Amino acid sequence: MKPIALITGATSGIGEATALLLASQAYNVIITGRRLDRLQALSKRIKDTYKTEVQTLHFDVRNASDTKRQLESLPKAWQAIDVLINNAGLAVGAKTIDKGEIEDWDRMIDTNIKGLLYVSKIVIPWLIAQKKGHIVNLGSIAGKEVYLNGNVYCATKHAVDALSKAMRIDLLPHNIKVTNIAPGMIDTEFSLVRYKGDKHKADDVYRNMKPLLAKDIAEVILFALQRPSHVTLNDIVIMPTAQANTSHTYRNEH
Repeated sequence: MKPIALITGATSGIGEATALLLASQAYNVIITGRRLDRLQALSKRIKDTYKTEVQTLHFDVRNASDTKRQLESLPKAWQAIDVLINNAGLAVGAKTIDKGEIEDWDRMIDTNIKGLLYVSKIVIPWLIAQKKGHIVNLGSIAGKEVYLNGNVYCATKHAVDALSKAMRIDLLPHNIKVTNIAPGMIDTEFSLVRYKGDKHKADDVYRNMKPLLAKDIAEVILFALQRPSHVTLNDIVIMPTAQANTSHTYRNEH
């Protein structure tokens, strides 16, 4: 039987790229997200291209009851998940903390921290029952270092980093691997969401440099999943070559 991977936030960026890559490697995939049209389009693309099975779940990870209901609606055979990829997350706003908007804070905290917890709360017992599994949490370099105007977003990704460490301890007796992925600058919808649709500001983030692409992260996730059973990659920091850390990038202005 093919392994099963559940990927949250699969309607764009890293989630979409990971779903496609795992499908190409003979995984059956469960894709979740808020945008039903994109889920349906991705499902069709995977089935047509890779001839593998797909389940789509349309929900927002911020909604605990809906998350529980949707996940528990999976047929029993699909609950035998091998891989959980907690990818759903976002940054909203880029202001100093005194000027931050509470709605933005709530959206980041509810998605990046609570959403990860809501999904994990349902799926982890399924992994424990199988006495094996692999959880991949999408963190960020913002979970390692704080930067100007990053405040609450950085705090949420520091929480993901801490939760990855805690899961690793709690799930150790159950033979469940936990990998934290901490990317630097990636050219996805991330900046467009952060700047609330302002494409000029979003594009300026990557001006005169080559950022990571979503498929770069998907390939690193696959590499982590393909390690032998006795090997776990606990924490992976991946940056574009033009970025040293959260504050230092090299932009070729010529």
